[in-house]
Amino acid sequence: MGSTAWLAGCASKKQEAASSTGATSTPSKPAADPGAVTGTVKPGGRVVLSAPSQSRNWKEVRLQAARRLVAANPDITYMGKPPDLLRAIPVLTFELNADGTIRRVEVMRYPSQDRETVNIAVESMRRAAPFGNVSHLPKPWRFNETFLFNNQHKFKPMTLDQL
Repeated sequence: MGSTAWLAGCASKKQEAASSTGATSTPSKPAADPGAVTGTVKPGGRVVLSAPSQSRNWKEVRLQAARRLVAANPDITYMGKPPDLLRAIPVLTFELNADGTIRRVEVMRYPSQDRETVNIAVESMRRAAPFGNVSHLPKPWRFNETFLFNNQHKFKPMTLDQL
C-alpha cells in the first residue's frame, strides 16, 4: 500500500475492501481487464480458454498462468482468502517451450501429507496451457507456482495472492 493511501486513513481501507469484494459476503467476479482469461465450457465439462496474450515480462507470464489455471479448473479452485490451515502446499517449477506450452514439470516441494495434490496441480496446469509466446523473454523459460490446497481439495495459485 502506498504512503498516500496509508495517510488517507481507515475510510479508504473500508472503501477499497468494499469495492474489491463487491460489498457482499460472496466472492464477486473481478472487473474485466486486458489480462483477464475467458473460457467456454464444452460438452463433457471441458473448458476451452481464450488465446493467451503476449506477456512483456516473467511477472506477467506468472500472472496470466495463474488466471488461466483458475479459468481452466473452475470446479477445483477457490478464490478469496486461503484458510489458516491448508491441507497441502505443493510447489512446482514449469519449464516452457518458446510457444508457451509446458516442456517439463519439476516438483520443488512435496507436501508431507496428501501427495495426490501434486498430481492434481500438474494436471490442472496442463489444462491451462499454453501461456503465450515466451521466445522474446530471457531464458530459462521457467517459473514456479505454489498451490494452496484447502480441505475440500480445491486450490488457489499463490501468485494471485501476491498482487
